[in-house]
Amino acid sequence: MASLFLSLEPLKLKQWPAKDKKKIIALRKICECFERNHEYTEKEVNAILKNIFDDIASLRRALIEYGFMARSEDCSKYWRT
Repeated sequence: MASLFLSLEPLKLKQWPAKDKKKIIALRKICECFERNHEYTEKEVNAILKNIFDDIASLRRALIEYGFMARSEDCSKYWRT
């Protein structure tokens, strides 16, 4: 896992992995930055992800696509699954 991240504390992703297996490892660690049973606005999600990696849209999309987070239909609320 260390090869995926520049640092674990604070969490800083080195680069977005190309392989699914590494993406899942990275996303599993990234989703730990979000509390369970808490709803976030898109702005709050972006603020957390910006500290981890510059391409927040790719991270946010991947968290949803790989099932680590869910969002409301209007994308106004996000939560950890």
